[in-house]
Amino acid sequence: MNRHRWLSAIAILGVAVFLLGTFTGSGQAAKLPKDILVFASTDSITTWDPSAAYSTESSYMPNIYETLIWVSPPGSEEPFQPGLAEDWRVDDNGLQWTFYLRKGVKFHDGGVLTAQVVKDSIERTMKMGKGAAFIFSPIKEIKTLSDYAVQFILKEPAPFDRIISSANAAWIISPKAVENDREWFDQGHEAGCGPYMLESWKPDEEIIFKRFDDYWRGWEGPHFTRIVVKIVKEGTVAQQMLESGVADLATRIPTESVLTFDSKECCEVLRGPSFMNYYIHLNTAKFPFNNKLIRQAASHAIPYQDAIEVSVGGFGRQAVGPVPYGQFGHDDTLFQYTYDVEKAKKLMAEAGYPDGMKEKLVYTYASENAAEKAFAPLIQEGLSKIGIDVEIKPMIWTAQWELMKGGADKAHHLAAVMWWPTFSDPYETLYSLWHVEEKPYWNFSYYKNPEFDRTILQAYTTPDGEKARALYAKASAMLIDDAASIFLFDIERGVYKRAELKGYVINPNYPRVPFWYGMYKE
Repeated sequence: MNRHRWLSAIAILGVAVFLLGTFTGSGQAAKLPKDILVFASTDSITTWDPSAAYSTESSYMPNIYETLIWVSPPGSEEPFQPGLAEDWRVDDNGLQWTFYLRKGVKFHDGGVLTAQVVKDSIERTMKMGKGAAFIFSPIKEIKTLSDYAVQFILKEPAPFDRIISSANAAWIISPKAVENDREWFDQGHEAGCGPYMLESWKPDEEIIFKRFDDYWRGWEGPHFTRIVVKIVKEGTVAQQMLESGVADLATRIPTESVLTFDSKECCEVLRGPSFMNYYIHLNTAKFPFNNKLIRQAASHAIPYQDAIEVSVGGFGRQAVGPVPYGQFGHDDTLFQYTYDVEKAKKLMAEAGYPDGMKEKLVYTYASENAAEKAFAPLIQEGLSKIGIDVEIKPMIWTAQWELMKGGADKAHHLAAVMWWPTFSDPYETLYSLWHVEEKPYWNFSYYKNPEFDRTILQAYTTPDGEKARALYAKASAMLIDDAASIFLFDIERGVYKRAELKGYVINPNYPRVPFWYGMYKE
């Protein structure tokens, strides 16, 4: 920890002591008021504009704004839940999507929800072209059929239910603010209709939200009246705030504390899926990974569980292909490579290298990523056991990205990358990372398989959900068999909280989002 970060930590702890004194009248630890939630969060604000938000502020947006529909958490009976739309329909061709809106929904500034408001909000986002606006590229036209019916006409079939429920870009904005520019929002203004309103904001220090009394779901039952967000970058400080009772919830604690944190009477750890995962991309366009057998051998040479333990404290599960557990299109029955050195050696021999190779390969990872740094030596050691000599080359992410997309001959041999999708359909991931590109942007494996490209496009454009699911599984099976990348592990999300905080729901479709409306303290 450098001096600046250490001084920041001391300052935050000073705030913690002040809060304890405020709530208890003494220096002793005590419970915070039941109607106030204090959240030690790592997530700062890069923009308050809901059309442009595409970074860490996305963890707050679903508490301020709402979408027409929401994607349900994994295991739910229905794939979607009504939001601002009570009902929706799609025609047989998958080209016309009609949403029927709730009546009487108010925005924080007094505006009222109508079909025109929905049209204006999405068109504003499309026109700005920032953040995740690209998800709306299938839209040809938006029509208002009545005050409470809005229709999206697509250029071609697409899973628009999964698009319009995205964790980014799909927010509906008050008619009183929809014409305001980004500068207005970034002064600390918002224009949502969600359960909480922005009350105050000190950049990189504190955000305070207050209850919106006219929220359309109402406030029956236990709810928080205020949310106090403290921006805490140091995991150690967040842990101390939880244990002392100064915070109810934290984004993260130190990795070394994760396994023992749950044993404390004061606190709990919740675990659930996320759609974040790690791949090791193999450069399939140059030696030696232009040989499928060597790629398969490498996939069997990785100590997957050890990598999970050492890098994320056990908060992960070995991946089954490219689509993470819980996401639409994931298929747990697909083939999974196991750590099997003898099998890997046999594949190396079959490829013509029973004694390994003389060449030294370059393995890169983002130096800012602590998990990638932690598991890199395990990758190196595992491959060395089958005669593949690897040089580890940490690089800052921007430099690594330039290298990876700089052309097959100059690029890496292996590269670790963490990935997460923008919305809950796997097409974005499969298309971005493995579709044929003349000049790669995200296809760091330099993988080329026209059949794969056709299959994922067919999956994306069919209005039949079960058919799409089967096609995505077929495409994943192609990648697994070709071993285009090493599918390392899906990250599990950890939620660190006080034991008395209840109602937290982990929904990986909305990464890192704490849905405050459903929470309360016993």
